[in-house]
Amino acid sequence: MLLTKIGLTGGIAIRNSNLTEMVLPMIFAVIVGIIVVFVARYTLANLPKVKVVDAIATGGLFGAVSGSTMAAGLTVLEEQKIPYEAWAGALYPFMDIPALVTAIVVANIYLNKKKQKEAAHDHESFSKQPVAAGDYSDQQDYPSSRQEYLSLQQPADNRVKIWPIIEESLRGPALSAMLLGLALGIFTQPETVYKSFYDPLFRGLLSILMLVMGMEAWSRVGELRKVAQWYVVYSVLAPFVHGLIAFGLGMVAHYATGFSWGGVVVLAVIASSSSDISGPPTLRAGIPSANPSAYIGASTAIGTPVAIGLCIPFFLGLAQALSGG
Repeated sequence: MLLTKIGLTGGIAIRNSNLTEMVLPMIFAVIVGIIVVFVARYTLANLPKVKVVDAIATGGLFGAVSGSTMAAGLTVLEEQKIPYEAWAGALYPFMDIPALVTAIVVANIYLNKKKQKEAAHDHESFSKQPVAAGDYSDQQDYPSSRQEYLSLQQPADNRVKIWPIIEESLRGPALSAMLLGLALGIFTQPETVYKSFYDPLFRGLLSILMLVMGMEAWSRVGELRKVAQWYVVYSVLAPFVHGLIAFGLGMVAHYATGFSWGGVVVLAVIASSSSDISGPPTLRAGIPSANPSAYIGASTAIGTPVAIGLCIPFFLGLAQALSGG
């Protein structure tokens, strides 16, 4: 129900926006959400002793969007009387959902490859055992090892089939609920049910879920003692890197379509944020093997304060400097 509500919120925001004006910024939001996951996959995941699955989940959470950070950014723009598109806030689901979907799919691809490697290693160990003569009438036809015997019986296929993994990820309960809510929000008018049923229960259920996840995170916090410094470095630098990528793409939209400087700042701010609502339950369901202490700790303890306290004024000042305002 939590994830259906998150999808509904995004769908309603999209339906109430001007999609023709949103096209280029919307595409850039999707691109940023996906890029952020791969940044974590090929930077954080390659640091000493950092578990790849934990790094991917952390990237998914940093690619997803924090509602509180976005609200803080919009408030600052209004206080500074900097104009921005009314639909700019509706860009968040286009970054949020692709980031979470990408993280779950990339993590599942990695886990499947790891599983196949382990199976191949076990197969190789088994194949080195001698083979009984069995029904081989001619000694020349007798395989010298179990590996040769198995290769004759069944050609090995060690390739990971990516599409079935994507399909399985999308059919999982977490993404299915969120995508269903997104579709209902876009193609129907669920405001009455949303306000009377989903919205009142959301806070309470989210509090229970976060309590459960907090207990699990505490029970696994010991796993992070040897890699905590890497998560600190990542959590401080990543919001600026992600925001700068989005800011650059926002400038392209500005010069190509007249996207306002305020809108560029909004895009950069949501890219620098890390999800505090949609991300944790989605990743918990989609990547259960990932350690919540890693991705929640990195996001809540460091990432969000950096995004609100440092990134918002940084990108606002950058926009003012470049626009001459």
